[in-house]
Amino acid sequence: MQKPKELLKEVLISGSPNPSSKCTRRTPKTFHPPIETHWQLPPIKEQRPHGIMKLLSQPFKYRWRSQSQKLLLEGTHNPKDDKIVDAFRELLFLEGHLSEKHLDYHTLLRFLRMRDYDLMKAKDMFVQYVNWREEMRIDTILQEFNFEEYQEVRKCYPHGYHGVDRYGRPVYIERIGMVDLDMFLRVTTIERFVKHHICEQEKTLNWRYPASSLAAKKHIASTISILDVKDVGMNHFSKPARYLFMEIQKIDSSYYPETLHLLFIVNAGPGFRVLWKVIKAFLDARTLAKIVVLGSDYKRRLIEAIDPSNLPSFLGGECACCDAGGCLFSDKGPWNDPEVTATLEAMLYTEESEQRKCSSEKSVFGHNQNSGFEDSSPTYEIARDSRKYVDDHFFQKLQAFEPMLEDAKEKIKMLETALEDTKLVLKGIAQHVEELKR
Repeated sequence: MQKPKELLKEVLISGSPNPSSKCTRRTPKTFHPPIETHWQLPPIKEQRPHGIMKLLSQPFKYRWRSQSQKLLLEGTHNPKDDKIVDAFRELLFLEGHLSEKHLDYHTLLRFLRMRDYDLMKAKDMFVQYVNWREEMRIDTILQEFNFEEYQEVRKCYPHGYHGVDRYGRPVYIERIGMVDLDMFLRVTTIERFVKHHICEQEKTLNWRYPASSLAAKKHIASTISILDVKDVGMNHFSKPARYLFMEIQKIDSSYYPETLHLLFIVNAGPGFRVLWKVIKAFLDARTLAKIVVLGSDYKRRLIEAIDPSNLPSFLGGECACCDAGGCLFSDKGPWNDPEVTATLEAMLYTEESEQRKCSSEKSVFGHNQNSGFEDSSPTYEIARDSRKYVDDHFFQKLQAFEPMLEDAKEKIKMLETALEDTKLVLKGIAQHVEELKR
């Protein structure tokens, strides 16, 4: 097995040719292309199943389409990214920091991109992420946390997901200028709202992105956000507002990196532009490069990115969502489309069956029901609301030992047989001795 230093030498890291150099901290941030470009898909050739058993092995209605749909969710990988992700995974494993729950290709790549493919910096960030998830019990937060004041909060803090952009990414909207902070603090607390924000991030990663990928027929891994800051000024940046902003910004940049594709700030007046100079100091260069600040003449730019049918009327679009009480109350999107969600749930059911089969095979190697491959993993715990594919990289390594294990079993059987023969011989000798004594 290679040592971490040897792995570092083998991988050419974009923006950081020498990871051990003392000058790497001075290297300017690299602005990477959209994260979806890492998984552009080839034309999908749908193949009909062969044989009745293969037909029956998949849930009815989604049988022969399952493989192509799974490819949409997972995407194809760039060979260069594959190499560095494998090196990153190996480094984490060698240093004892690897968690099976979070080693999938997409998660590791997001942390590598955030640290310009510097393995050591990405490792430090990833370890902090895993520790945070354990400390905050993120894997069970959707079951344990109930934000019952959600509807009341949205009345005084209008926000929510609404539709997708022209590429297929989820669109998230906030109307900052309509926030009533006093009412907000009466119906909830900042700590509870931050937990709610984490729940929404988990749902987006594990449910909205997969559903959007199925609907768009290509891999979706980031979000477009719109902040309406009409009438916002310095008076809106009070101490509680600053604390809430800092907490959410820290969580998003540290634990959900590379999930923002683009942020439009619209209706930016003179008051907000003064505030913007203060806010910019808290944002890193990569995030700032994804932000577009617009005044009241923003409609053309938004429609370039988002079809009017997916844009609320208050932002110049054609949608009103009257039946839901308004666009920000609807959670409109592929993740609530019955056909898409039925397909996704069927795929989840198929994968659960495969995972259980793998778990029974892994028991050969001494794994028990609480080994981390069981139904307590995020894939099973939040299957109704989320989606997470678990990388089986290390299980494949364990499988390589199976022939050796079978050989050892055969030798043990031979030894047991020889032992039984020896016992019979000794028993015969004992009987012979007894006869001689008589």
